[in-house]
Amino acid sequence: MIRRHVVVSGLVQGVSYRYLARKHAERLAVTGWVRNRPDATVEAEVQGETAAVHEMLRRLEAGPPGSHVTGLVVSELDPLDDDEAFRILR
Repeated sequence: MIRRHVVVSGLVQGVSYRYLARKHAERLAVTGWVRNRPDATVEAEVQGETAAVHEMLRRLEAGPPGSHVTGLVVSELDPLDDDEAFRILR
């Protein structure tokens, strides 16, 4: 089990980025959250099996149609014991 913090830059707000991230997370069985930040980036934390988290990071880098991801900054975090779902935070 691993957990990663991610900041995604580019044209990533107003293009259904968070909703597609949640859909991918549900399909990959990863937990965590995603939210828009005031600086026009998207921030997320993703937790799950190593292969699933790496695939989620790949999908976050691809983004939805209409987005244009220019950067992905990933850092390691300690896994949380009580993380049970993937949420969109406001």
